[in-house]
Amino acid sequence: MSAKCASSSTAKENPLAQAADRMRQSSREDVAFEARLARHHDELRWLYMELYGNGDMFAELVDQMRAFHAARSEQLRALDEQREAAGAWYRDRAMLGMQMYIDNFAGTIRGVEDKLDYLEGCNVNYLHLMPFLDTPADRSRSDGGYAVKDFRRVKPELGTMDDLAHLAEKCHERGISLCMDFVMNHTSDEHEWARRARAGEGEYMSRYFFESNPQVIEQYTRDVPQVFPTTAPGHYTYLPELGQSVMTQFYPYQWDLNYRNPRVFNEMMYNFLYLANQGMDIIRIDAVPYIWKQLGTNCRNLPQVHTIVRMMRMIGEVVCPGIVLLGEVVMAPVEVVPYFGTPEKPECHMLYNVTTMATTWHTVACRDTRLLRRQLEAVCGLPHEYTFLNYLRCHDDIGWGLDYDTLAEWGMQEVPHKKYLNDYFQGLTPGSTSRGELYNADPITGDARFCATTASMCGIEAAGFEGSEPAMDLAIRKDVMLHAYLLSQSGLPIIYSGDEIAQVNDYSYHDDPEKADDSRYIHRGRLDWSLVSAIDEKSSVQDRVFHALEHLEEIRRAEPVFDADAETHVVDYSDPAILWIRRRSGKDTLHAVFNFSDEPRTVWMPERGLYKNLLTGGRRRTFENFELPAWDFAWYVTW
Repeated sequence: MSAKCASSSTAKENPLAQAADRMRQSSREDVAFEARLARHHDELRWLYMELYGNGDMFAELVDQMRAFHAARSEQLRALDEQREAAGAWYRDRAMLGMQMYIDNFAGTIRGVEDKLDYLEGCNVNYLHLMPFLDTPADRSRSDGGYAVKDFRRVKPELGTMDDLAHLAEKCHERGISLCMDFVMNHTSDEHEWARRARAGEGEYMSRYFFESNPQVIEQYTRDVPQVFPTTAPGHYTYLPELGQSVMTQFYPYQWDLNYRNPRVFNEMMYNFLYLANQGMDIIRIDAVPYIWKQLGTNCRNLPQVHTIVRMMRMIGEVVCPGIVLLGEVVMAPVEVVPYFGTPEKPECHMLYNVTTMATTWHTVACRDTRLLRRQLEAVCGLPHEYTFLNYLRCHDDIGWGLDYDTLAEWGMQEVPHKKYLNDYFQGLTPGSTSRGELYNADPITGDARFCATTASMCGIEAAGFEGSEPAMDLAIRKDVMLHAYLLSQSGLPIIYSGDEIAQVNDYSYHDDPEKADDSRYIHRGRLDWSLVSAIDEKSSVQDRVFHALEHLEEIRRAEPVFDADAETHVVDYSDPAILWIRRRSGKDTLHAVFNFSDEPRTVWMPERGLYKNLLTGGRRRTFENFELPAWDFAWYVTW
């Protein structure tokens, strides 16, 4: 045995040597922390003092950053180091996300851990756990988990914070990252701060917006749009015990936090770092544009919001550089760009591609890709570093926030077009096979949003009810085609739990008094594990959908044309029913062609040449056109 090997062996067996190794490792990590802090300190202090002008509070913040870094586990520090070396790890083409409610998927956090084999089988390596922090017991006052009453406690029925940290550890062993919602804009009225504010403690009242002047409330109401004018009208809730009103932009039981108070910012950053230290990898910042309020403005997207997000980004990069900030900003892609920051001063790592999702379903209903082409081309024109999270549906409703100025040029007016879309997806329009329900319908304006699962919107529910094999074939083809379109976009694709097995609408929520008034529960049903078992039943709907998606995901992981930095464009094809996405990486060019119509199409390639069909593999062949059935797609690569 060499002296070197002997020394290594002795170190492994000697507790003192192990302790010395840990001390050396800790020293290296402390040096790395101080280097990161030095890199960001001046800008962080400048922004903090510009916003708050309080040097003592800034010093406290830095001390706490150092303490949270010291408390970060060795495993998480190693992951930080690995991700720092990799760069933008979340942009890898192998990334595939799944969004789920813990209770609907597996009952508890430990239940999710027991299902990690299944998630790996789904090729999932990014798991978005819907809100799981402690909320009021009354479901009607928790808003699906967005009324947090304790940022450091898990809902008891789901498990404990130790369970969460253990799940994160097991996920990291499998290369799976965890995403969570961080509700920054408000707390529950049952949060300790709110309870103490309601008791009249000035320190805690200053953490919210209390107002007794009716003129101020009137001005705020005049200048600021309402978030939920139908279900939760108004901006303030009156508290008779205090003789004052408290700002509640979303719901009366959600009290808006006052980020003008540095104590609020500091404490929320400590909560953020605490959750990062439990192993959270992606922090989804909820309702980002709303977090700064200023009388005389519309309280949306104010400059101070960007200051806060920029400081949050730097705090993360210093303490836990492996994590990612995902901003929830519900605007068109070109309008959300400021939330990416700049290359020199970045803010969010990723943002949602909300408008494209809504326009996708508009395209399905209209069989017209023109608006979708225009929006995708706008996204393609943005810098490659701007990473969007793409999805067909999520936990929420589908709101028809489309580009109506452009649609008007093509004869589609906003009010009648929204009605057409809602009628179509409810299955009320001749030829529609979609099924679902309206959400937040306004009988006066006729405006409404829509709720359903992807499978039900594609016709799988209707075909199953009718027992029609041809209808089912078409519905499955449409479902798979839309997922192929999702995977063809640049960014991180997210599948909602249950879509991988074509789970349809769950109408049982009508029988639950706590859910019956909220039609979003139609697509938030419990995962039907009997459908998971049906994956192995040859020719079942679940077999056909699951394995088709699995095949697409394998191709995406293997082919460089799906890289985040691939040059991407939308082809201006003559047929408006055809969407054509072209991706180029090196010498390879992908032609991803989608038929959004009820009729087959003959598609002409740019030139006669050699093309390889990624879906079937095999040799390249020469052709200049090909047949594309209704609601089908093709992935051809040329060199």
